[in-house]
Amino acid sequence: MIDIKVPTVGESITEVSLVKWLKKDGEWVERDEVIAELESEKATFEINAEKAGILKTTAQEGDTLKIGDLAGQIDETATAPAKPADVTPAPAAAAPVAPAAPAPAAPVAAVPAPDVKATPVAAAILADKKLDVKTITPSGSGGRILKNDVLDALSNPGRKPGLEAFTRNDRREKMSNLRKTVSRRLVEAKNSTAMLTTFNEVDMSRVMELRTRYKDKFKEAHGVGLGFMSFFTKACCYALQEWPAVNAYIDGEELVYHDYCDISIAVSAPKGLVVPVIRNAESLSMAEIEKKVVELAGKARDNKLALEEMQGGTFTITNGGVFGSLMSTPIINIPQSAILGMHKIEERAVVINGQIVARPMMYLALSYDHRIIDGRESVSFLVRVKELLENPELLLFGKDPVKTLLEL
Repeated sequence: MIDIKVPTVGESITEVSLVKWLKKDGEWVERDEVIAELESEKATFEINAEKAGILKTTAQEGDTLKIGDLAGQIDETATAPAKPADVTPAPAAAAPVAPAAPAPAAPVAAVPAPDVKATPVAAAILADKKLDVKTITPSGSGGRILKNDVLDALSNPGRKPGLEAFTRNDRREKMSNLRKTVSRRLVEAKNSTAMLTTFNEVDMSRVMELRTRYKDKFKEAHGVGLGFMSFFTKACCYALQEWPAVNAYIDGEELVYHDYCDISIAVSAPKGLVVPVIRNAESLSMAEIEKKVVELAGKARDNKLALEEMQGGTFTITNGGVFGSLMSTPIINIPQSAILGMHKIEERAVVINGQIVARPMMYLALSYDHRIIDGRESVSFLVRVKELLENPELLLFGKDPVKTLLEL
């Protein structure tokens, strides 16, 4: 027997949760096949089979395990199950044969569509029972289908979702390690910083015009779409270099300044909020930023982010606009000292040269630690970001070309 032990996943991590077994007890597993999924307070990890054999699970899904604990075993001495032989029938002698009736189509398992959110257990039951996900009423956060939703649909066939009366049942769910960490850090940020938020608004006309004009050529040249995040990241990098306190943090009685911009981007993952980091964003091109955003967001959705991809970061950008938020006050991602909140773009009446016109406007919010960042710095930083976004040509090297030519 080969022991399957919980591996070391990080210096500060002492325990993990067993999220699910990807292979069942008694099943044959191949060498290096992923057999289980673990979750720490920061990320999700996988366990691979060291050798081929029969899996024997000892830990149960939902158990909290210490590093080095036994999760299961593999019997490498077991005989591999025989694979079905590929039999090709010999051609029959030619003879007049009556046309056969078409065979009934085999039932296809109802696998949830990629855009349908369901817990692993719920998804497995849906596939096994061949249920249509449209008949399930999700009760989880964000429209997520839970195990009880599927079982309820099975016990009440034919009931249309949304027509039944609400019950007074309560349901308790164990908090994941990731959710515990998010909760702890948010409370710590509120209690340990002198947090304030300053607001401004930006006219997104020029940025939207550039995206419309060049999005096809950009995609053709770089293989990635031209989004808003590259514009905001570029603008923030220039503004951070002009106002270094916004890019710094407090360590004891010292201020730590950074000559680089490691931009954290807040991403809503299936198991909670994660904040992967774009390293040295100040030295990346627009296309390189967009590629990195797509890569990190994809890993976040698949729970494949490594610890080192979420550690560090000197400044955070969060986009609540994708969910329809018009205005909010984001919470600082400690130990950083500031976070920029993007919001939905909405056409509003604004006055330009004495005329009332409609413009696509976005509110920006900068939450900052007043212990290190003064009002002048926070407001000036946000005004600089606004200026760069309303004049995207300045993003080339952060300054007006004519003023640079005249050294003004």
